[in-house]
Amino acid sequence: MHHLLRGIALGCVTCLTALAGACAPATDPAGDPAPTADANTIPPPSVTASADSSEVALRERAAALFKPLPLRQDVVRGEPISAARIELGRMLFFDPRLSSSQVISCNSCHSLSTAGVDNVPTSVGHGFQRGPRNAPTVFNSVFNASQFWDGRAQDLAEQAKGPVQAVAEMNNRPERVVATLRSMPGYVAAFEAAFPGMAPGSAVSFDNTARALEAFEATLITPDAPFDRFLVGEAGALDARQKRGLDLFIGNGCVACHAGINLGGQSFFKFGVIKPPDPRLLPAADQGRFAITHVESDRHVFRTAPLRNVALTAPYFHAGQVWDLREAVRIMAMTQLGRDLGPADAGDIAAFLESLNGKMPQVAMPPLPASTATTPRPLID
Repeated sequence: MHHLLRGIALGCVTCLTALAGACAPATDPAGDPAPTADANTIPPPSVTASADSSEVALRERAAALFKPLPLRQDVVRGEPISAARIELGRMLFFDPRLSSSQVISCNSCHSLSTAGVDNVPTSVGHGFQRGPRNAPTVFNSVFNASQFWDGRAQDLAEQAKGPVQAVAEMNNRPERVVATLRSMPGYVAAFEAAFPGMAPGSAVSFDNTARALEAFEATLITPDAPFDRFLVGEAGALDARQKRGLDLFIGNGCVACHAGINLGGQSFFKFGVIKPPDPRLLPAADQGRFAITHVESDRHVFRTAPLRNVALTAPYFHAGQVWDLREAVRIMAMTQLGRDLGPADAGDIAAFLESLNGKMPQVAMPPLPASTATTPRPLID
C-alpha cells in the first residue's frame, strides 16, 4: 500500500478515485449519501466572469472528486423530516436536563456558535471529567457514513444515545431521560406532534429522543462555501492562493481520504500509514477502531475527519493537540503520504481549506418546557 500512496502525487483523477477505495480497510462504510431529490442545490451563476483555461481544468478535476453541499437537507435515511420533529430535536439539543446533573446539553460540546465544536482538546463532561477524544463538529455530520472517531455509530440517531449515557459526558440513563421528559406536559405534546399515530403515552421514549435529535442535527449544514460556488462554476470564487492549494491538495493525494461531499467522513485509515506520528498525537491507550472490531489491522485506525469548516474547528486530530491548520496539514502529509511539505505549500493547502467555510445556520435557542414537581432532581456528585 505504501507504494500506492506515494504514487498518488501524480494527481491522476481516475487513479485517485480508485485508490481511495483500494487503500480503505475492509471495514470501510458505504460511500457518500446521495443528495436527496428535493434538497436544494446551489444554482450555477447566471452571469459568470470568464475563467481561464487553467481554472476550468482545475474545476473539472475537482468536480470528479467533490460535491457541493445542498442548500438544505429535508430527508434523513430516505425519510422526509417533519417540522415538528425538527423543532422537538432543537429543544432537546439545547436542554441540559438530558444530563443527570442538568447542566450539560448537546450544545455544551457541540456549540452551534463555534462551528459545532467546543474548541478544546477534549470536552469537559460530568463532574469536570475530560473525555478521551476531541469532539467532532456536528455541522454536516449527516453526510458522514458513520459517527464518532471510531465509527461505532452508523447514524445520528445511534450517535445521539452515546453521550447521554457516557459517564464522562452526560452520565444519564435512558429510563431517567424518559421520566424527565414525561414529567413535562410541554414535552409530551411535542413528542406526540413529532411522532403521530403512536399509542397514547408511548411517543416519549429514548429511541424517539434520539430520532428527534437526529432530525434536528440533519438540518445543521453549512452550504454555499466559496469552494461550493467554485464547483458550480462561479469564476473568482477561489483566489489564486486557494486554487494553488486545491491543486496541491489533489496532486499530493490528500483526496485519497478527503473526497466526496464532506471531504472525508467516509472511510477509515490508520493514523501513521507511512510514518508514525508524534506520540502526543496518538495516545497509546487509544486503540481506535480496534476497540470496536477487535481486528488487529484496525489498531490505531480512525475515521477520516471531514474537512468542511476545518479552519474553524481547532484543535485538530482525535487527541486535540494541534492548534495550527498549517501544522496539521504538514503532519498529515508526512504520516499518511510520506510527503514533506514546505511551509509555502502547506500554507496554500490551508488557504484552500479555508474556502470550505460555509454559511452557518442561524439557530435560535428555544424556550423549553418548565420542570414540574415530578421532574427528577439534578444528580450532582
